[in-house]
Amino acid sequence: MPEQQVPLTEIQLRSTRHDLSRWCRARTDERWFAVTVLVVIVLNAALLGLETYSGLAAQWHRPLRLAEHTCLAAFTAEILVRLGAHADRPRDFWKDPWNLFDLAVVLCAFLPLVRENTTILRLLRLARVLRTARFLPQLRIVLAAVVRSLPGTLSFLLVGALLLYVYAMVGWVFFGRADPQHYGSIGRAVLTLFLLMTLDGIGDAVHAGLEVSRWSILYYASYVLLASFVLVNVLIGVVITSLDEARESEREELRPAIGPEEPLRDRIAEARLALDALERDLAAHSGGRARY
Repeated sequence: MPEQQVPLTEIQLRSTRHDLSRWCRARTDERWFAVTVLVVIVLNAALLGLETYSGLAAQWHRPLRLAEHTCLAAFTAEILVRLGAHADRPRDFWKDPWNLFDLAVVLCAFLPLVRENTTILRLLRLARVLRTARFLPQLRIVLAAVVRSLPGTLSFLLVGALLLYVYAMVGWVFFGRADPQHYGSIGRAVLTLFLLMTLDGIGDAVHAGLEVSRWSILYYASYVLLASFVLVNVLIGVVITSLDEARESEREELRPAIGPEEPLRDRIAEARLALDALERDLAAHSGGRARY
């Protein structure tokens, strides 16, 4: 039974993909590549800010448009190089969330619907500013911490909303008639207590409450203790915990990059190419003997 042979074109394709990925990966790993992309991102943000000045935008319309298209061309070239760096491992490209975000931002700029809508186009250009997190590790950690803290923050918001509602109802019962401007309805009471959460105007609120009842001092003291101190400290604890988790996750992601993974991958790819070439030579030698 004849063995399955690898076609010559497939061997050449593997070799080409391997060489392309090595060349592109060498470019993306260099410091000047990241610095250049970061400068283009900052330039794009500066151009977006300059367009808010109507007189300047009208006077320098064509240069600004040329600079915008230059930035778009630079971003397109960057994403193509990153795609080329994963030519031998295409699946790894889609595993990185930042690659997906960069690709979506670049591709949306070429959609006719987006290019015809000025508002969407400006929002898309604004989204490019978020790409700075990819090149600033500390900023990336902070953003990851914000995302990780969302579940805990939602729980905090639920507890805060429950606390506001309970104290708003109590405030409406005790101060609704005496102070209808601040406690005349549940909506006004919630708004008043939400503003008091920052301790702004708490003195005036306490003095107004003392004119109604001396027990109001207990109402405001307990509310300030729970809303301004306990809940805020809980939120700070949630954010700090998420920040520690994000730092640990960043360290775990950097550990494989520090090890000999890339040289090992290159050696495996070279070994595969050598085996393919050996199989091709054996196939050619077998064909020659058969003719003989």
